[in-house]
Amino acid sequence: MPPAPEAIIFDWDNTLANGWAAIHAGLNAAFRGFDKPEWTMEDVLANTRRSLAESFPDLFGPDWHRARDLFYAAVREKHLDVLRPMPGTAPMLRVAVAVAPLAIVSNKQGPMLRDEVAHMRGDGFFRAAIGAGDAGGDKPGPAPMRLALRACAVPAGPAAWYVGDTALDMQAARAAGVTAVLLGDAAHDGGIDACAPDLHFADATALAAHLTTLDKAGRLANGSTRR
Repeated sequence: MPPAPEAIIFDWDNTLANGWAAIHAGLNAAFRGFDKPEWTMEDVLANTRRSLAESFPDLFGPDWHRARDLFYAAVREKHLDVLRPMPGTAPMLRVAVAVAPLAIVSNKQGPMLRDEVAHMRGDGFFRAAIGAGDAGGDKPGPAPMRLALRACAVPAGPAAWYVGDTALDMQAARAAGVTAVLLGDAAHDGGIDACAPDLHFADATALAAHLTTLDKAGRLANGSTRR
């Protein structure tokens, strides 16, 4: 069992927030602009992992910058309107922030990510929200995780957790040398075994229960009822 966390870094989409309707609309706007078949929501969930800068050249070829512009125009039009927290997120974060400093690492464009965090009134929870383009590389590379760890003033190691919902998130955790924590069943990404997490929680409520236990144990060890 990995040690209790000294920092907890979260993925954003499908981990803390559900903004897939906007991503779906943006991708299909780009596909229409290139006369390509549109994706169903199931296609989006199954195929959206890498940052746009990494995935769009494969999808759209040398003119991918035009596809990027079509995508962002459609996403910006609706992303805040359709954004919703994942079930149990708010109470889980209230527990988590009492246990360790928190941050976000996402492959969503940095400014858009921070707009969404602010819209969901999450600013007070997180030391940093690191998105695509904010570091020297994007997830699953270690650069964004290093920035988040620096903001939390915690070194890489087993006591730093990265919580996400995909195999790529678990890969990112291992690349950065932190504990890989899977939230959910990863049914859209080959299942739990395919993700090979260090820790797994069925949902935010289960994670909150575990963190509550750790928080109580920490208070007892410190001889105090408050952190």
